[in-house]
Amino acid sequence: MPPRHRLLAVSVALMWGLNFIAIDASLQVFPPLFLVALRFALLAVPTILLVPRPDVPVRWLLGYGLGFGTLQFLFLYWGMSIGMPAGLASLVLQASAPFTVLLGALFLRERIGPLGIAGITIAVGGLTVVGWQRWESASLLPFLLTLAGAFGWALGNICNRRARPSNPLHLTLWMSVVPPLPMLALSLHFEGPAAIAASFTGLGSAAGLAALAGLAYTVAIGTILGSGVFTWLMSRHPAGVVAPFTLLVPVFGMSAAWLALGERPSAGELAGGVMIVSGVLIGAARRPRLPRRRSAPPAAGPPPRTPAGIHDDSLTKST
Repeated sequence: MPPRHRLLAVSVALMWGLNFIAIDASLQVFPPLFLVALRFALLAVPTILLVPRPDVPVRWLLGYGLGFGTLQFLFLYWGMSIGMPAGLASLVLQASAPFTVLLGALFLRERIGPLGIAGITIAVGGLTVVGWQRWESASLLPFLLTLAGAFGWALGNICNRRARPSNPLHLTLWMSVVPPLPMLALSLHFEGPAAIAASFTGLGSAAGLAALAGLAYTVAIGTILGSGVFTWLMSRHPAGVVAPFTLLVPVFGMSAAWLALGERPSAGELAGGVMIVSGVLIGAARRPRLPRRRSAPPAAGPPPRTPAGIHDDSLTKST
């Protein structure tokens, strides 16, 4: 991968890390369930009008939209709205990687090698440490909700693999068509029309403008630009080269949350975070393929005799 492509990969991690700061700003004004519906509605309308539908079975498109779009962000936004720190949320969502490996083994019969088992074990150990720290601070529920969001992301990954889209970006955009209606129905039932209407009354204030800016960022930068650049890189380089750059997302997310929001994770949370990222990195590692050992050339000697009238193609075929 040339240096400019590496910089693009780092920029995607930066865009996705800052996405959690933008979400936090929007949650200061909008109810979480309605915010998910609004976010994807802003993506769904232009997608239906301008983007061709991907050539994948409808069931996998719906599954991707329900897992990656609906469940992931339902639980993530809900968890952040009741106290999950933005930086820590960017870290806990990395649990989607070991969840994806386990679901792939269960439903797709993908083999988990020794490195995969070791990576899952280390990552789960890190999640246990973070969960224990959250338990001690009486904020375990937001952690569990964010972990459920990571599981939803993993379900979406499985559906994405089964879909095998020829244009992954089109599938990512059309995924946004699935969440708006079910999320709006959930919002109307649990949050109520009054809370939704009240969220629009203060949009002219500083908090309201920050919420709108955060919403615009998640749609334009976090989803369209970030996913577009990532898809472009994946189409030009092996997945094993591009995907590890996403491990920088919690690094940028936690750093930005520390600078912008004053969030300071505990030593235990940092230790658990190192274990999670290390486990994901180990699980994503692949053993290098050893070069084939070439057989020794035959000993020098006179060429074999070919019977008259028989043409030996093996002596004239280029290698």
